Amino acid sequence: MKLAAHGAVLTIVLVAPVAFQRADGRAAMRADVERMERARVVPAALAYLKEAPITITASHSDRSAGGLHDFFSEGDYWWPDPANPNGPYIRKDGQSNPANFVEHRRAMVRLSVQVPTLAAAWIATRDDRYAAHARRHLRAWFVDDATRMNPSLQYAQAIHGVSTGRGTGIIDTLHLVEVARAVDVLHRGRAMPDAEFEQVSAWFAAYVKWLTSHPNSLEERDTKNNHATTWVLQVAAFASLTADVPQLDDMRRRYKEILLPGQMAPDGSFPQEIARTKPYSYSLFNLEAMAGICQVLSTPADNLWTFELPDGRGMKRALAFMAPFIRDKHQWPHKPDVEYDNEWPMRQSSLLLGALAFDQPDLFSLWKTLKADSQVEEVIRNFFLRQPLLWIDER
Repeated sequence: MKLAAHGAVLTIVLVAPVAFQRADGRAAMRADVERMERARVVPAALAYLKEAPITITASHSDRSAGGLHDFFSEGDYWWPDPANPNGPYIRKDGQSNPANFVEHRRAMVRLSVQVPTLAAAWIATRDDRYAAHARRHLRAWFVDDATRMNPSLQYAQAIHGVSTGRGTGIIDTLHLVEVARAVDVLHRGRAMPDAEFEQVSAWFAAYVKWLTSHPNSLEERDTKNNHATTWVLQVAAFASLTADVPQLDDMRRRYKEILLPGQMAPDGSFPQEIARTKPYSYSLFNLEAMAGICQVLSTPADNLWTFELPDGRGMKRALAFMAPFIRDKHQWPHKPDVEYDNEWPMRQSSLLLGALAFDQPDLFSLWKTLKADSQVEEVIRNFFLRQPLLWIDER
């Protein structure tokens, strides 16, 4: 059996009789996903048809050094210093400050919830209402002069009294990964006109250029934990949409030569995530990002799902490490998360995509038992691959 790329999606090519049985297992899993997801996404998409787009131009903070069209956010874990209340903020890792400006992030998360849901509902029903409303959001965010966002994150995760914007803020556009996937699915399915696709993809091309050249973004690229992983996932996802082959090649190299050897321990764990104040959710988060990278970047000649370092480190080992603790969290051998510990795990896409990549029905069965949606804002913000139909779509 070989893996072939259709756009950025992996499809199955049968080359020998022995492959048919394994492919049948994957086909059964896909059929089950389609049945489950139709029942989940269509009611949500129907509700979203009634909601107009809201972009970052609907709100602005006086603390932002940017303009109306510039995304602005403030670092989550930064608080007033009790010893100097009007001075520079101080850091409390894992403790989010509810007084920080989050309206732009909320608008982007809303976009990342609604557009992929609408695209998934279109896949499930072929009802053009869903595609048309998704395109309305996309035009507002990336095309229309009055409401579009500038393709940069120069003012993301600022810190009062310390910085007008930081490299760590690049993680805020992680929520555009599934939006870009929705654009690709709609365009390939002829539910988005070529001219409109070119306008939207031009925004993502400009953003890739910014991501791969601005000092803030390069600082993020060179971090050692999930921030580096999500940087690679973003560049990969957006470069896939815009057919930027050099960037796609470079992201494959970074995954093999930098992310895996720098972040994964021999047992498949992520030590940098375990060392932090939310070791469980951060481990899940990093695994999701690596799964997204493998799904976006794998080709027939270069399957990142099966790629392993000489000592065996790779996605199969990462899933083998984490799956038992998803199945029974009480067995987690490390400290609990300082916030929202009871909210995890969710229906982790790494399990589903890993089940399909490795033909492991046990991972799929585990995925089906988990909660697909949450009403907790912090969970929604950190659970960024929410629409399986976009990731298994083969059209």
